[in-house]
Amino acid sequence: MMRRWPALRLALAAAIVAASVATGARAQDASPYAIDIPRWFTESFLDFREDIADAAKDGRRLMVYFGQDGCPYCRQLMVTNFSQRRIVDKTRRHFVAIAINIWGDREVTWLDGRTMSEKALARALDIQFTPTLLFFDEKGAIVARLNGYYPPHKFETVLDYVAGKNEKRETLAAYTARRASVAAGATLADEPFFAKPPYMLARAPGGKPLAVIFETPHCAACDEMHQDLFRRPEVQAQLVRFDIARFALGARTELTAPDGAKVKADAWARDLRVDTTPTIVFFDASGREVFRMDAYQRAFHFASAFDYVASGAYRSEPSFQRYVQARAERIRAGGERVDLWE
Repeated sequence: MMRRWPALRLALAAAIVAASVATGARAQDASPYAIDIPRWFTESFLDFREDIADAAKDGRRLMVYFGQDGCPYCRQLMVTNFSQRRIVDKTRRHFVAIAINIWGDREVTWLDGRTMSEKALARALDIQFTPTLLFFDEKGAIVARLNGYYPPHKFETVLDYVAGKNEKRETLAAYTARRASVAAGATLADEPFFAKPPYMLARAPGGKPLAVIFETPHCAACDEMHQDLFRRPEVQAQLVRFDIARFALGARTELTAPDGAKVKADAWARDLRVDTTPTIVFFDASGREVFRMDAYQRAFHFASAFDYVASGAYRSEPSFQRYVQARAERIRAGGERVDLWE
């Protein structure tokens, strides 16, 4: 459905189309992309208000992808997920997809009318992982947020959740737990470094930082965390720098939170807005949340998240992505091999 753009925008749109025909350019070529973006992503002036309204007119919803150059997870999303016809057909049928470069300079108009650059928007939305995908309803509310790469079976389930407007009936975590298409453990795996009850998580000056892990049974990503990531020497070297507690999402386990409040685990998870598993929430020695990891991560990023907090790097470097890049370069400079996807 054609927008009723002002004459200047129509002229600009015509120029963009002409340039695209002449050069074979894709939508939004003005800003370099993190990875090759599928041709079916939508051309947009990056006015979220208009994009949401236009999607709604076609009975679709807006999906916004945030990526960056050299991101193996972004490449995995594009090459693996968006090469599967079923996922592509479902995404195109139910969503208008646009792409944002988290370091880009194109002007974006946010829902309240403010204009800013792509990178400023990424900072405002606290984009710490790439890819990050935001799904908007017809009124502009964010109904689902995927921080990091989701493998195809889980990604397709999220598409079904948002396309079916299931946020009106249940949380994304509950929906994905019911719809899990990969066999996973029916019980939570245990680890010797997990805190034992009573769970006294209040922090003391000079103490270790705290990592709190939320899991669910039947969670394939949780199983992978236990069976692979926790077994890696580079991860184990980071784990000893933390006090670590684990709770089942939805459990009524009694605990003392890092700020000293007595609470049950399910209520605390709701207060923390934890709705995907596994999620790891990091607290400093004062009991303040300083970072969280609620995305699918391979070993290097997983270990880096723990090091980011334990080293205190989060205080001087607010971008986890910049920290990961610098850490990888530092390790490579020391003669060690770094593979972000192993």
